[in-house]
Amino acid sequence: MYSIDIMNNILFKSIETIVGPNGLLVGDEVRGRSDGFPPAGGCRAAAIIRPASTGEVSQVMALCHAADQSVVSHGGLTGLVGGARARQDDIALSLERMNVIEPVDKVNRTVLVGAGAPLQKVQEAAEEADLLFPLDLGARGSCTIGGNISTNAGGNSVIRYGMIRDQVLGVEAVLADGTIISSLKGVIKNNTGYDLKQLFIGSEGTLGIVTRAVLRLRSRPRSCNTALVAIDDFDNVGRFLRDIDAALGGTLSAFEVLWNDFYTLIVGNDGRHGQPLESTHDFYVLVESTGGQQAHDGNRFEGALTNALEQDRIADATIAQSKQQRENLWAIRDDIRGLVRKLGTPITFDISLDIPKMNDYVQEVRRQLTAAWPQSRMVTFGHLGDGNIHIVVSVGSLDEDDVHAVESIIYEALGRRDGVISAEHGIGLDKRQYLPLSRSKEEIALMKTLKRAMDPKGILNPGKIFL
Repeated sequence: MYSIDIMNNILFKSIETIVGPNGLLVGDEVRGRSDGFPPAGGCRAAAIIRPASTGEVSQVMALCHAADQSVVSHGGLTGLVGGARARQDDIALSLERMNVIEPVDKVNRTVLVGAGAPLQKVQEAAEEADLLFPLDLGARGSCTIGGNISTNAGGNSVIRYGMIRDQVLGVEAVLADGTIISSLKGVIKNNTGYDLKQLFIGSEGTLGIVTRAVLRLRSRPRSCNTALVAIDDFDNVGRFLRDIDAALGGTLSAFEVLWNDFYTLIVGNDGRHGQPLESTHDFYVLVESTGGQQAHDGNRFEGALTNALEQDRIADATIAQSKQQRENLWAIRDDIRGLVRKLGTPITFDISLDIPKMNDYVQEVRRQLTAAWPQSRMVTFGHLGDGNIHIVVSVGSLDEDDVHAVESIIYEALGRRDGVISAEHGIGLDKRQYLPLSRSKEEIALMKTLKRAMDPKGILNPGKIFL
């Protein structure tokens, strides 16, 4: 393998002939960039390569493969687990210039997009065509489709539309040696052998670099009904989910649950979000349905909530009467900036487990954290309708030993309940040691076999997912 100094003279010059001077960043241009969230210390990669086409990615990877040069792919850099973190000897490959969104196919309801296209731009393109791209995340303005695919992103509408895995019909990807695998068919049904696109979805850039994708679009809803509901017993949270999903006839599109600790911290007494419901309840549910006819769907939505009140499933509710009121309710759920500001030094977790086990799990974790750090704070919220919750912890320190101690509490209690250590953000660097809590040794061995087969030199996003 060449030393990095020699590659500065040989490999980098060869790469520059492919991507042009605007496609190669070095020195301060690299250090001034982040390689993850939260940004800390700048990107440490030897260089950032910015190809403008799949062909350029292929040529760059062929050179890197021949030189045994490691490559870390970069999307919108909104991940939370170090999946895009680069070492000093790595090259970062950013897909930011590959952001073209082709005209929407209104008949097939598909769109072909570059991996560097921001999620929000794809949503807007679909909306202009009177269609919907249902993936939605708080980082929609920054995250990219390539990053969404590489981590199998979920978000707010999974309960109705599924993860991004369910929105991808075809992908184009470049393998470690520069081979282009292109399957950009826009059909829903394709049983012609192995579904190769699934190898790249959720693999965090370790098996190949996704460069383009055909995305499935849906009919744009004509109605939207939103409410914030208060519940005093966790068992009733599960019952309410079951009942309202049945009552709404498949139109339930969001079921976000806020534990009291999250609600009171965000709503608080600073007046930023008002007080839509009294802060005396144990749980709050942001529930939303979308459909095709506002008057009919609104009546059904209100009727379902009235029935839940009469059956004592819920304790109180407020229904948004306008688009602004809906946005105000969602602003409570999405106020991550306010959450970070109030907690100061948060440690974030994104986990999944069976709904009936959730509250017992949360209570155990809170007890252990309080015993170890009496002044610690913990808040819980998330997409509970699809089994995913977020836990944010502050123990007053981000010291490595303290972070690992918190992680052990979170993940070991989760492992005992057959939970999943990552619901949406992947494994990256930060969760590698805990992967055996969610995957068997046989599963991990098969994953490593796939990695060796597709990237025998181990140059794609090295060190991620596995220890």
